[in-house]
Amino acid sequence: MIFGGNDINGVTYSAANNTKVLITHNKRLQEDDITFTEEDADGLLLPHNDALVISLNVLDFKIKRVLVDPGTSVNIIQWRVLGQAKLTGSIIPATKLLAGFNLTSVTTRGDILLLTNAEEVMKTTLFEVVDGYMGYTIILGRPWLHETKVVPSTYHQLLKFPTPGGIKQIRGDQPAAREMNAISVSSSKGTEHTS
Repeated sequence: MIFGGNDINGVTYSAANNTKVLITHNKRLQEDDITFTEEDADGLLLPHNDALVISLNVLDFKIKRVLVDPGTSVNIIQWRVLGQAKLTGSIIPATKLLAGFNLTSVTTRGDILLLTNAEEVMKTTLFEVVDGYMGYTIILGRPWLHETKVVPSTYHQLLKFPTPGGIKQIRGDQPAAREMNAISVSSSKGTEHTS
């Protein structure tokens, strides 16, 4: 989708000299405004086209290879992750059909509510459970992003979000994103067909 103007759903976006992105939820700037500057990209391997992949605490487990995807309308977790955590008995049976951008679809095995902990911000999060290979252990979509009020920046490989103690951040794992990209490119080359 393409939106026009400076105001979308009451949120204003501004950029200064292409080095700073400022997102405010008010008309006036405050101490807790979320900003991204070029300094936030220090230490990254640039230029890059990497997805935003993080680690996230879910219940008492640190889950790696979590894709942050603002284009996804649900939060997704793999069945095998719940099996390893011995949580498959907590899945609420429900069958839904999830479709991707290439119109392939997957049927879910159910839903599960899990406590996520992002820098001490605790949220009970609804996940759709899928069985089968998907590369990432979890995909965090718009429901989690909006509930946590996360502002992601793939360029800066960073999530920022408000907390009662101020703005917190989670840095993306650029090597993990590159590893996942290499796996996906490698597996797609193995499935090429000739006519």
